[in-house]
Parts: sequence; structure tokens; C-alpha cells
Amino acid sequence: MNSLDDQQLVQRCRDGDDDAFGVLVERHQDRLFHSLNPLLRSREDAQDVAQTAFIQAYQKLDGFRGEAAFYTWLYRIAINLALSFLRRQRQQTISTDALRESSGTEPPDLRPDNQPLSTLIRDEHSQLVRQTLEELPDEFRTVLVLKEFEGLRYDAIASLLECPIGTVRSRIHRGRIELARRLRQLLGEGLDTAAD
Repeated sequence: MNSLDDQQLVQRCRDGDDDAFGVLVERHQDRLFHSLNPLLRSREDAQDVAQTAFIQAYQKLDGFRGEAAFYTWLYRIAINLALSFLRRQRQQTISTDALRESSGTEPPDLRPDNQPLSTLIRDEHSQLVRQTLEELPDEFRTVLVLKEFEGLRYDAIASLLECPIGTVRSRIHRGRIELARRLRQLLGEGLDTAAD
């Protein structure tokens, strides 16, 4: 059954073959989780939202028309769930431990004999950028994650968020400026503006 494409699996599922949906879950769960993780800032929340997205997709399978890829349709369900979750959790703060958990990685081994200095600096800056991004207001963080982490185009983000493309462009621009401003404060004035 693994040799079937997504459309064929969807059709089998509609015909009553629940194992076909299991194959779809196995095929797409890791990618969906890794897409949600930076947006939700928590591995557990990303897993919960991904699981809920698969449940909703299964329940709404008759509404899948096949005009887009199955993953695109599933991703839209997941993003809508994630945005609803974030609206409910606006006041939640993140600790260093939670950041380590949400990134899925342990802090780099800081001993000079185990890592070159340039790698160490890059890892520290990467962690700082990730943490600073997670502290941005939802409207900026969401569009920046979709653009920078997911590589989505402006029109795709506008479609997902159901807002005008001009709003997406504005939020991305303002989000980049705010991210750069916060990073300059943390790293000093030597950081060039990344908002262009």
C-alpha cells in the first residue's frame, strides 16, 4: 500500500479502508510536526495539534476535492488549528528549558576541544534568533515562520491566513524589523539590519 500515491490512498479510505489513512499519517506526520514545532514553541503542543489535524482531516475527508495535494490540504487544517491554539495561549511565556524542548536539540557542547569557535558562535546565534523569534507577537511570528522556515510564498501565506497579501507583506516586513531590533539590543549595535 506504500506504493500508492496520496490520491489513491484517499480514495481507498473513502471506500472504507482505514489502513489507507494510516499510511497517509505515517507518510506526513513527521513533516507536519516539524512544520508546527517552530510556530507553537513546544514539541508537545506541535504533536497535539498535528494529531488533531489528522483527526479533522479524517473526519472531513469527503470534503477533500483533490485540487491541491493532500499534504497542502492537511497543512491548512493544521495551521488553522495552530493559529486558534496560539490565540488561546497568548499569555504563555517560554523558559530556556521549554525552548530546548521545542527546538528538539540539546545545547551545543561548549568545550572548545569539541567544536570550532565559528560553529559555536553560529549555534549560539541560531538559538538566540529562534528564542527572539518566539518572543515576537503572534502576528509577526506566524508569518515569519511560514516565510522563513516553511519557505512559503506571500500568496500561499495569505491564503492560509485568509488575509490580503498586502497584510502578509506588511507583517513580514514589520516582523523582520522588530526581530532585527531585538537582536541588536541583545547582540549589540554591530548586527546589520536584516529587514531589507
